[in-house]
Amino acid sequence: MSNYTKILVAVDLSDESSAVVRRATVIAANNGAQLHLIHVIEPLSFAYGGDIPMDFSGIQDEIQQQASSQLKRFGETHDISEDNQHIILGRPEVEVHGKAQELGADLIVIGSHGRHGLALLLGSTANGVLHGAQCDVLAVRVGD
Repeated sequence: MSNYTKILVAVDLSDESSAVVRRATVIAANNGAQLHLIHVIEPLSFAYGGDIPMDFSGIQDEIQQQASSQLKRFGETHDISEDNQHIILGRPEVEVHGKAQELGADLIVIGSHGRHGLALLLGSTANGVLHGAQCDVLAVRVGD
């Protein structure tokens, strides 16, 4: 088993994210690894396509500001410095891979809902992150 040096934890800032970070914290402590948090906000335009003639920028800014302050509090709770907190706009699986490569992370930790077995996992963000990752990925089972 390899020693991890940089661990990127993808969080959605739900209550379940704390369980995911706690698991990553134990791994980091056992390996002397540095812990980073990433929260990815999907642009509203992704959800609604280009079909709705609305300007989402004000709402999007509000979402980003709220997520930034939530991530800051979440990081403080788990003793992860602001320098190691990353908030990015985009598609989660793409942005998590990109940040992992940029940081030189050797482990990505992400929460995964197990209650519907493989069918749910296959359609999830966790599955998207798993495929195409250039380092180990740990899916922490949450929400059962």
